Amino acid sequence: MSDSTTIELGGEEYLVQREGEALRLGRQLGGDTIWLDDIDVSRLPGPAREALDRGEHADQTLQTALLGVVRAEVDRGA
Repeated sequence: MSDSTTIELGGEEYLVQREGEALRLGRQLGGDTIWLDDIDVSRLPGPAREALDRGEHADQTLQTALLGVVRAEVDRGA
């Protein structure tokens, strides 16, 4: 299992963790990590995948793609 990285999306802190071709997106609550979603990396836009491969988590394209996942979770009531 890979180490997770903290990033800021929409003013909130989230954790991302790459596991092969999946990217886990989660939140730290209390002392626990709550994983919101697993994202198939191949479904990210090309520039977002490239930023992820370079480890550039502050890249705007990657953050926009991940923020879309966060908003979908909120809309689903997660």
